[in-house]
Amino acid sequence: MPTFEAADFYNLEELLTAEERRIRDAVRQWVQERFLPVVAQHYRDGTFPMELVPELAQLGALGPSIKGYGCPGLGSVAAGLMMQELERGDSGLRTFASVQGSLAMMAINLFGSEEQKTQWLPAMANGNKLGCFALTEPDFGSNPGGLRCRAEKTANGYRLNGSKKWIGNGTIADVAVVWAKVDGENAGAIRGFLVEKGTPGFTAALIDGKLSLRAALTAELTFKDCAVPADALLPESGGVKSPLLCLNQARYGIAWGVLGAAMACYDEARQYAKSRVQFDRPIGGFQLVQAKLARMLTEITKAQLLALRLAQMKDAGTAKHYHISMAKMNNVEIALDAARVARDILGGVGILDEHQCFRHMCNLESVKTYEGTHDVHLLVLGEQITGMSAFAG
Repeated sequence: MPTFEAADFYNLEELLTAEERRIRDAVRQWVQERFLPVVAQHYRDGTFPMELVPELAQLGALGPSIKGYGCPGLGSVAAGLMMQELERGDSGLRTFASVQGSLAMMAINLFGSEEQKTQWLPAMANGNKLGCFALTEPDFGSNPGGLRCRAEKTANGYRLNGSKKWIGNGTIADVAVVWAKVDGENAGAIRGFLVEKGTPGFTAALIDGKLSLRAALTAELTFKDCAVPADALLPESGGVKSPLLCLNQARYGIAWGVLGAAMACYDEARQYAKSRVQFDRPIGGFQLVQAKLARMLTEITKAQLLALRLAQMKDAGTAKHYHISMAKMNNVEIALDAARVARDILGGVGILDEHQCFRHMCNLESVKTYEGTHDVHLLVLGEQITGMSAFAG
């Protein structure tokens, strides 16, 4: 496998601290040595390399930005660089880490009781316990306020009924963070619940037939008269803003993560163009190929600057949800374009899984949709620009 050369045309390396570079390089080396040699087979089989989870935990990739409870408490740049390097391997790998850390663990950290945090966060940080984040439903994704999953208050706790779909890590999670509307007291309020694996009435099934994110485990969850105790409630959760706060954490990670996929595709296309001979010379010497590579590098550089500035704002406490929307929307778009152009430069061999670009291209089609579709993020920005919401209701 050729040595990866990271795109850094504007020398962002100078802006990183020694610790940030160390963390990035450690994850980069791990992805190169431990993950890339096995990802093609897992993608073919539709499986995830569970044996690597303890190593991911040792890298600090599970809940990297959470402080305390055995979590690294990293700054936003270091955490972003981690996601970049994981997604250079595969979007499914970064998805695993994002679901565990930015969604499930973050929900417990933000809205859980001290007892819930103590019980779950250390075990999830070291990979001994896995979580999932159950918000999206078969009929409600972009409009989470319309979810139909219900929690009925009972004498001993709550009874859940409903279904969730497109839930990453759903079949392997020891605990699911489930978002439901509470009937009865505080009727209609969206609250979070911790539902442990094996709870009667709770089932999880893998979604088959995926042509994208094949090296990730995506599930449909069903709750049928699923009784949970009162202390399963995340006490500080309330309203649709609670899950959206977690989604903002995940979207931030995506804005960095897809840079890794884009950089992988660019590097693969650049190296191929320098070695592939047609018409008696390497195709990298032709104007059309050079123009494609130049455009790829330009867009990657712009996206890197966007992600870095967002990280600085996030650490300063000035980043808003619409800043994150712009970065997620833009960076996924340029990454997907980079993957398509890389496949074009590689020609016919670009469809083979001995190369990376087609796998990244397929994965990024899903990343463009999840954690807020491309169009939804455009409308978030549109509302900020005009002061008028284009969303119904």
